[in-house]
Amino acid sequence: MPSIGNISLPDFPLLLAPMEDVSDPPFRYVCKQNGADLMYSEFISSEGLIRDAIKSRQKLDFSEFERPFGIQIFGGDEEAMAMSARIVDTVQPDLVDINYGCPVKKVVCKGAGAGVLKDVDLMVRLTSAVVKSTSLPVTVKTRLGWDDNTKNIEEVAERLQDVGIKALTIHGRTRAQLYKGEADWTLIGKIKNNPRIQIPIFGNGDIDSPQKALAYKNKYGIDGIMIGRAAIGYPWIFREIKHFFQTGEILPLPSIEERVEVCRTHLRKSIEWKGDIVGIFEMRRHYTNYLKGLPHIKDYRTRLVTVKTKDEVEGILEEVKIAFAGMVPERPMASFSSDQLEECAY
Repeated sequence: MPSIGNISLPDFPLLLAPMEDVSDPPFRYVCKQNGADLMYSEFISSEGLIRDAIKSRQKLDFSEFERPFGIQIFGGDEEAMAMSARIVDTVQPDLVDINYGCPVKKVVCKGAGAGVLKDVDLMVRLTSAVVKSTSLPVTVKTRLGWDDNTKNIEEVAERLQDVGIKALTIHGRTRAQLYKGEADWTLIGKIKNNPRIQIPIFGNGDIDSPQKALAYKNKYGIDGIMIGRAAIGYPWIFREIKHFFQTGEILPLPSIEERVEVCRTHLRKSIEWKGDIVGIFEMRRHYTNYLKGLPHIKDYRTRLVTVKTKDEVEGILEEVKIAFAGMVPERPMASFSSDQLEECAY
């Protein structure tokens, strides 16, 4: 079984990807309920933490139910990254993760996220600064390289291991690809099979079914899989993969009754964490995915994103459950525009 420092994980763990404006505590809660083994905060700016920015500080929130849990930071300055790691230490997560994969322009232009892929020496210095500043295990999430001409992940993996990281997650695309085309797992498998690499290697990119998860596990030999977009509006993906690995059987898709119940749980947790106004407002981005695949759902969805009270939302969800009773929608693919994906998933 893979381990990250002193964190023991189950055989072939399933990780929930950190996604900006998605992977908040309410979303993480329903994913944990459905089998996610390791989760992370939304990524947090090191500069924001040091300035005591309210939004950055709020992202440090997590519950004991979520453990093992990692807090992900990003930045391009060694001192700021070291200081933010010390701040993270104070809330006692299980690990600190560094983001070198976010392709968003506003992050890359600051020399952070995937922007660091253009300067491996800087990446090593930043990572070393974090490792030296925390008592927690440090892990990294990154991509294959900046573009097709600079796929430097093999060098990156060895050098980051040498400065003390305890696990590496690799998204099988370059920064130039953003989320276009298919993820290339060939180099991920090559790194896992490099005899110099002794830390767990987790793969990320395009896993959206139990069959694909098992095929990639067997083909590339990785230690676990990180799932992002496929879990948006569909937290059942984790339990489906686990069941398929254990039995070779495909679980029945969740009924409309179960979809509505999990959506309600997500809503209630959102209100608990953010309050009525913000909790209801920020939940609106999730209804499309929870209800995708239902015929003539547009009117219900339009009402869900316009009402302003919990009771009104609950009432519409009950109407949906009754109107579509007995229906089993197909597994959805997350409905986010390309711009939204650039902002939220890395």
